[in-house]
Formats: sequence, C-alpha cells, structure tokens
Amino acid sequence: MEPNFPPLASTSPLMAHLDTRLADQTWADVIAAMDRNYAELVAYQERLETQNTELQSMRGFLESVLASVSDVLIVASRLGKIEQVSASLTSRMGRNAAALQGEQTARLFTQPSALQHALDDCRSNRAPVSIELELDAVPAPMPYELVIAPRLDDRGRVAGFVLTGRSVGELRQAYEALAHSHDELKAMQGQLVRNEKLASLGRLLAGVAHELNNPISFVYANAHALERYAGKFETYFDRVTDGASREELIALREELRLDRELRNLREAVRGARDGAERVRDIVADLRRLSADGSGEIAQFDLVEVSRVAAKWVLRGRAEGVDLVHEGCDSLMVQGRAGHIQQVVMNLVQNALDVLEGQEDGRVVLSCTQENGLAVLQVADNGPGIEPDLAAMIFDPFFTTKPVGKGTGLGLSISHKIAQEHGGTLRPCPQQPNGACFRLELPLAPDAEDA
Repeated sequence: MEPNFPPLASTSPLMAHLDTRLADQTWADVIAAMDRNYAELVAYQERLETQNTELQSMRGFLESVLASVSDVLIVASRLGKIEQVSASLTSRMGRNAAALQGEQTARLFTQPSALQHALDDCRSNRAPVSIELELDAVPAPMPYELVIAPRLDDRGRVAGFVLTGRSVGELRQAYEALAHSHDELKAMQGQLVRNEKLASLGRLLAGVAHELNNPISFVYANAHALERYAGKFETYFDRVTDGASREELIALREELRLDRELRNLREAVRGARDGAERVRDIVADLRRLSADGSGEIAQFDLVEVSRVAAKWVLRGRAEGVDLVHEGCDSLMVQGRAGHIQQVVMNLVQNALDVLEGQEDGRVVLSCTQENGLAVLQVADNGPGIEPDLAAMIFDPFFTTKPVGKGTGLGLSISHKIAQEHGGTLRPCPQQPNGACFRLELPLAPDAEDA
C-alpha cells in the first residue's frame, strides 16, 4: 500500500522574503570572512617581510663578524663538516670560504686524529675542550690553541661545534720578547747598582788618599832614618872588624852618637810598624767597603758594617760634623754585607750633603732590636724633608740636589736592596727636626734565638 503524503503547499511570499534575507546574510558573512583572511594575510606578509629584513641584517652582522675577527673561527656540523669559517682562516689557508664548506674540519690540521678525538670528547661531555694543534696553513704549519665548544639545539642535543683558535706562535714570541726585556731590565738594574756604588766610592777617594798618605809618609820617613842609622852602625862595625883600639871605638861611638841613634832606631822601627799596621787596617776596611755583595748570603754584624761605611763617608766629605753611634754594640743579620754598606753610605752621604755649610752638623746612627728585626736609623739635624716631596723621595732619578751633584738613584736603589733582603727602608714615623731614615732587616736565626 503506497503512502499517502499530504500535498505540498505553494511557496508563500513570506518564505520567499526569508530565503532572500538568508542568502544576503550568507554572502555578507562570506565577504566578511574573506576580508578577515585578507587582513591576516597582509599582516602575516608584513611580519614575514620584517623577519626577513631582520634575518638579512643578522646575516650581514654575522658575515661582518666572521670577516673582521682576528682569531680563527670555524662553525662545524655534528659530523664535523665545515659550515662557516672566518676570513682570518681563509687568509691563512690560502683558500676561499666556498671551497672549505662541506670539508671535514679535521683535514685542516696536521693531526686530524687528535682533533677528531677532541670533537668526540666535546660531543659526549657537552663541554668545551681545549687542545693545541698545528693548522695546515700557507706557507708553513702554525701552532694554534683551539677551544672547541658544542652548539646545542632546542632539545639540548649537540647540533654542531664552534672552534676558536689563537696563534700560539705569536704568543710565544710575545712571551720570549717579554722575558728578554725582563732579563735586560734586571741586568740594567744590576748595572745601576754597581754604577751607583762606584760613584759613591769615587766621592771617597779624597778621604782615602788622605788616610793612606799619613801612614805611608810616616813609614817613608822612618825608612830614611833607618837607612841613616844603618850607615852609622856599619861604620862603627867596620872599625871593630879592622881591629881598632878600645879608645878609638869609644871616641867613634861618641862621634856617631850611637847611644842616641840606638834609641831612635827602636822608635823608628816601632813607628814604621805602626804605620804599616795602619795601612793594613785601611786596606782591610776598603776591601770590606768595596765588596760587591754578589756572592752567597751570609751573617754579618750590622753595627760594624754601619760604622765602617759611615766612617769612610765622613772622612771623604765633611769636617766639623759630629758622627754619633748609639744603641747595640753588635747586631747580627743575614744578607749581603756589601749591599747594606752601600745603603748606609747613601744615607750618611745624603745627611752630609744637607748639612754642608751648617756649623753644628750632627749625624746619629742608632742600632736597636725591635720585634725580631734589626733596626738602623740614620738621623741628621738638617732642614728635613718637605712634606710635598716625601712621596717622591724613593722614585728613580728624583733628586733635590743641583745638576751634577746627584744621580737621583741612591735612595731608589737603597730601597730596592732593603726589599731584596726581606726588609724595608722608609722615613722615620716621627722626626721633629731634620731627616731620619729607618732601615729594618730580619735578624739572623742565631741572633733572634738569643
């Protein structure tokens, strides 16, 4: 039995109007969606253009960096193939960047297996590795210190490597040049020390000549007297040998005044011996004074060294200046006596220079023991040190003396010598009148125990 459907009603005007409005709304929605999509496409295109511009700028920046970096720079893939290189590498290899791309990085070096092993370590440990290799450069291989750093992707996996290297040969040349300059500086410093000491000794020549002239002249005069006495005794003994009578010998003895000459003979011998001993002592002092101190470090008496040095400076330069020694009778220190003598001579010499022309000049050397240190102070009653100059007195070539009167090296070298002995040289903390310098040296082990 066929179904009985109701007949379809004819389309009413209302339905037709609704269909028209729905069709217009659909087209409006489609056009609005198209407008939104177009706007999004335009914005997306603008973002792409902006990112492309930034990418081009970044690429140009990276290319300028690779072109200007002075160290060797290699960017390699995870498999060790070259992706980018710096211009410094291409210039050393004599090849362009395009020819190097895709080549194994290890082939650029004379020890490819060592580089490959370093790459494996960097990949497994994910940490930079340092290694020294020779780059197969033109015209000859060059040693480089390479630092291999891993490149990690977003997931933390090793995506490649960055190799940076600096020429070790240039560094070695720089270090060699620095070492050579240091050796030359040390040699010049030693030469300055010797020259300053020779200058100090030269200023003492007048006093040395005077000290030697007196005993030598005394010995020379006594030698003439001894020669005259010897002639008289030879005459007398010749007459004895010829068999002269007793009366003749008594008369000859009176004539030659042998009794008086015998007494004078003993005085002449004693005087010649005293003069010779004086010369011996002067020569011994000069030998101690002129010792360069370049030998091994030994124990010596600071008091004795200061007495000898100050005595010779005073003899050579000044009259009417009182030189006073105070404090310990003996103070054993360890070092080079010749160098410490030079320090004392420089300090006393400076004191005498400022006291020149002053009637009541006085230089005081005091030796004491303080807190395990031997302390020597050299003070004068001169005009003292100006506060503005106190900070510069130890600078090399600084001097307040007139041109030709000083080199400006005495205090600087003395300060250096004190430091080399483990001590210090500085102005005294409190000195109301005149100038005072304080030399501190470590005591000898035996003296410190005592």
